[in-house]
Amino acid sequence: MQIRISLLLTLSLAIALFVVFTLISQPQHLNGMEYEVRVVNGFTDNSSLPLVIWCTSKDGDMGGRALQEHDDFSWVVRTNFWGSSTHFFCTMKWDQKRKSFDAFKVPRDSYRCGLLRKCYWLVKEDGFYFSNDDVNWKKDFSWY
Repeated sequence: MQIRISLLLTLSLAIALFVVFTLISQPQHLNGMEYEVRVVNGFTDNSSLPLVIWCTSKDGDMGGRALQEHDDFSWVVRTNFWGSSTHFFCTMKWDQKRKSFDAFKVPRDSYRCGLLRKCYWLVKEDGFYFSNDDVNWKKDFSWY
């Protein structure tokens, strides 16, 4: 019985030390995590027709922007202590094309945005590309 109590105390102490060490070494976890979300106009020639983006979340409307070639629209998302946050939803329009998509969603993006928590979107004529390093892009989906 005494061995069982000793083992339980040792295990409890190890867990407590792990939690304290984690909070000390990564204090951002106390207030949640920050993610950078950026949407870039990646069209090769749309100088006369901008890419229009309109983003919203349950916390409010972020408004619309008209992005010329290579312009971007970015914002910071902060998750709470539990790792959840607001879902950001954007609608894109270019010429006759229109597409709505999840620009940031915690269950999907908390891992794929990488250690630096960068969530980049590149919108091109053939679809929407995602990257967490602004170098390696992977097509996520098409306009239609």
